[in-house]
Amino acid sequence: MKNLRTAGMAALAFIAALAGVLVGGCAVGPDFKRPAAPAVSVYTASPLMTTTATTNVIGGEAQRFANGIDIPEDWWTLFHSKPLNELIERSLTNNADLKAAQAALLVARENVLAQRGAFYPTVSGSFSGSRAKQSTFLAPTPNFPTTPQEFQYNLFTPQVSVSYSPDVFGANRRSLESLKAQEQGVRFQMIATYTTLTANVVVTAIQEGAVQMQIETTRELIDLASNTVQILQYQFKKGYVGRLDLVAQESQLAQVTATLPPLLKQAAQLRDQLAVLAGRFPNEAPSEKFELSSLQLPEELPVSLPSQLVEQRPDVLQAEANLHAASAQIGISIANRLPNITLTADAGSTALAIDQVFTSGTGFWGLGAAATAPLFQGGTLLHQERAAKAAFAQAAEQYRGTVLTAFQNVADTLTALQQDAEALKAAAVAADDAQITLDLSQRQWHDGYISYLALLSAEQAYHQARINLVLAQANRYADTAALFQALGGGWWHRADLTKDKHE
Repeated sequence: MKNLRTAGMAALAFIAALAGVLVGGCAVGPDFKRPAAPAVSVYTASPLMTTTATTNVIGGEAQRFANGIDIPEDWWTLFHSKPLNELIERSLTNNADLKAAQAALLVARENVLAQRGAFYPTVSGSFSGSRAKQSTFLAPTPNFPTTPQEFQYNLFTPQVSVSYSPDVFGANRRSLESLKAQEQGVRFQMIATYTTLTANVVVTAIQEGAVQMQIETTRELIDLASNTVQILQYQFKKGYVGRLDLVAQESQLAQVTATLPPLLKQAAQLRDQLAVLAGRFPNEAPSEKFELSSLQLPEELPVSLPSQLVEQRPDVLQAEANLHAASAQIGISIANRLPNITLTADAGSTALAIDQVFTSGTGFWGLGAAATAPLFQGGTLLHQERAAKAAFAQAAEQYRGTVLTAFQNVADTLTALQQDAEALKAAAVAADDAQITLDLSQRQWHDGYISYLALLSAEQAYHQARINLVLAQANRYADTAALFQALGGGWWHRADLTKDKHE
């Protein structure tokens, strides 16, 4: 037993010493360097100005752009809607897409941990037992000369084997580097799912509120048109108006009524979407009702510095992680063309009886080292290295394209917010004018000063102006939410998203 222990210790000492000499090599291939932040200081060609205010209109507050202000993690609370806050929290807990993204991150982390095992020796134990009969015409059996006439014997062999491949040229280190970069890519993909989910909930709630306002407006117009039809029917019976006026109003009523079912369908679909976003079935739609009048438009909007945007956008960070993984793959492909060294050690005992195992004289051990190098692979390894370099160039261009798209998203949203304010002011003026025109037209028609066709035109203009006003209000709310998403969504303030066990 003592001899076996001594042999095993010697084998491990040999491997440790030789590994210490060989592992001092450097990892081949390029060392990854993070891309520099874009050398731009603004998002839009024209300077950002405080948006136009529209008084006495829902969502008509002026919005000021604050450069360099940080984004809160729960930016949706700036709308000051408790039902919206509760729905988002339920969605973050139950949404299937977010849960799937979190599970994918766990897979990537376990792959990293699995690759770390390549830095350690592999140790395996075995035990074999056999019974054999030796030919009487061959050499003596292991029992000879103790029992010279016995040609049957047992053989018991416990053994421990150690194998280790020193990471001389960094293939394992580059493989781990690639997997860790891939883990980061999956992590930022999960964060992108998080930011998209929160933005989708907010925008869907805004759309539902806008559709509900359109439904209310349309029903009011249906009531107005129905009353007018009743008046015209009475006047037609008395002979005060012609058939043309009555039919024209009936047609107007039918047209307005026809716009209601699509709105009801859209409202139901938005409710179904909110249910699914919250991880529920459509028949379990949330009880909260969202109205634009219950939402407060944020008046101070943070605008991250362009140099910070690449640190905040999860899609940009995911593209950077992909670039890092591609860089590490170059080192792996180069290392595959270089020699590979394997150290082995075996120690054990062989005895004719189970109770003799590990006794004096039964031990054995062996040490070995082997080096293999590819001599001819038909150009496979060379082209794999070239493919890895081409993949890095591809990832670099994809990163650049992602950055450009990110800046475009922010610029488009900033421009949209400024134009949304102008559009809302114009829509409010148009709605007020249409209301006044309709009131005057109704009085003049009753007094006989204008034709019914003029009144009908006023009704149509009023209907369209009311709908345009609602859409303009919804656009301001939705584009405000889109700005927070375009700037990254404030995820970096959430501990559950920023913690990384492997950094």
